[in-house]
Amino acid sequence: MDEFDLIRRITPKETHQRSLVMGIGDDASVYQPHSHCEEVVCVDTMVEHVHFRFDFSTPFEVGFKALAVNISDIAAMGGTPKYYLVSIAIPPHGDEAIVAAFYEGMKALADRYHMDLIGGDTVATRSDFVITVTVIGEIPKGTACYRHSAQTGDVVFVTGELGSSAAGLSLLMNEVNAAHSIDTAFFLERHKMPQPHIAAGLICSSFPRVTLNDVSDGLASELNEIAEASRVTIEIEADQLPKHPHLPLLHKEWLEWVLFGGEDFVLTGTIPETDWKRFETQCKKEHIQVTRIGQVKDDRASSVILKDHDQQTILMKKGYNHFKK
Repeated sequence: MDEFDLIRRITPKETHQRSLVMGIGDDASVYQPHSHCEEVVCVDTMVEHVHFRFDFSTPFEVGFKALAVNISDIAAMGGTPKYYLVSIAIPPHGDEAIVAAFYEGMKALADRYHMDLIGGDTVATRSDFVITVTVIGEIPKGTACYRHSAQTGDVVFVTGELGSSAAGLSLLMNEVNAAHSIDTAFFLERHKMPQPHIAAGLICSSFPRVTLNDVSDGLASELNEIAEASRVTIEIEADQLPKHPHLPLLHKEWLEWVLFGGEDFVLTGTIPETDWKRFETQCKKEHIQVTRIGQVKDDRASSVILKDHDQQTILMKKGYNHFKK
């Protein structure tokens, strides 16, 4: 394929954001941020055979997920995504149809949030596809949701369900056999095309003190990050963890998926007890599932404890880690 023909093909014919001054077509893009907002920037990379396989996902689905995981990081700050940039390394087995499908998948999700593609890079590589996406968002000044503000007595919550993406991956890898009555398509879609929780994040940022993480590496890992940053102990209840009703039917070790599976891209965090009911009401009004799963207990240690009836287990910061087996 020709690099410049590819750039012409993926260049948007129209834009969504009025703050964009110059998009694709020059050495860099220019936009005018709102004076009352702060910028939120994040970047993620997906590597073929590490994060995706073409026998598991279509190029469209890969592109969709590549953007979704970044939008989820914006959601975890309580922000609104505005722009994205894409850098893609194309191997010999790549062709124009595959690359175009990547961008079509990203555009399908970007259009939902009125995001504009404003740049990136295309290069050749000798082995596998590498896709790096950068997302730029905005949040009203002083309203970002950080990890370090949890306090004793806060409610611990999660939006959406846990473990579904890990179940979908296990189905793709033929690690579990599903009965005909189980909705396997639900779990496969949750893994291949996750839905960022932007609306939930915006509600979170409207409250004065909310800690927040998106569940990318697993619930245990995300809560440990909050516990460490805030220097608190977080206690969660096993029987309160939200899950799809078919999840336990897939595998007896389904709790491992819920706690450590990751890639659910729901949000988890803490909020003061005095704000919980109003927060819950606002979420339900927007048809957002939110579940109370525990409480911040004290500020004497940075740990996460799972209560399962009379048994207590310290949850280690275990989840997906690129550099550990």
